[in-house]
Amino acid sequence: MRTALAAQSRSNRLRGCYQPWLSLIARLVLAGFWIWAGASKVSDLESSVAAVRAFRLLPNTIEPVVGAALPMVEIALGVTLLIGFATRFGAAVSAVLQVAFLIGIISAAARGLRIDCGCFGGGGDLTAEQSTQYLREIVRDSALLLIAALLAIWPASRFSLDNRAASESNSASNDNAASTTRVAAANTSTQRMSE
Repeated sequence: MRTALAAQSRSNRLRGCYQPWLSLIARLVLAGFWIWAGASKVSDLESSVAAVRAFRLLPNTIEPVVGAALPMVEIALGVTLLIGFATRFGAAVSAVLQVAFLIGIISAAARGLRIDCGCFGGGGDLTAEQSTQYLREIVRDSALLLIAALLAIWPASRFSLDNRAASESNSASNDNAASTTRVAAANTSTQRMSE
């Protein structure tokens, strides 16, 4: 029993030591992906809309809105993850977007569409000479989904605004607790002196 507890304690210490660094790497990978994806589309919104249209999944009236908004959302999500602000939320949004992208790519492949996903600009229907990259896109998006899920589970990472806010909150809580303790001690001393 004692060795099992010692092993668990050692495992928790190791996870506590490495987990923030692994979460930092996950955060930076996702941030880089989203910033790159959004930045490569933001200057050519027509191509972004064409890429969304190529999937033939959304109503025609919604495609331009999604195509124009997606690069902005990707950049905002990337910056949020880069600075480590609302990391769990950013990771969850990343996971939802990756699931949506996977559904779109798998659906396009299953329906026999020949398209470029447009993840990094361009996109749309392919010519007869061009080949699809569905398998590569599915593997990439699955890996990013896994990274996002792990980051949502363990969002605490080095060099993040989340940690800074948490440490300031803990510091304020500790200061309040110390003040409360000092006041209680002073009250106790005063009561003893009056007795």
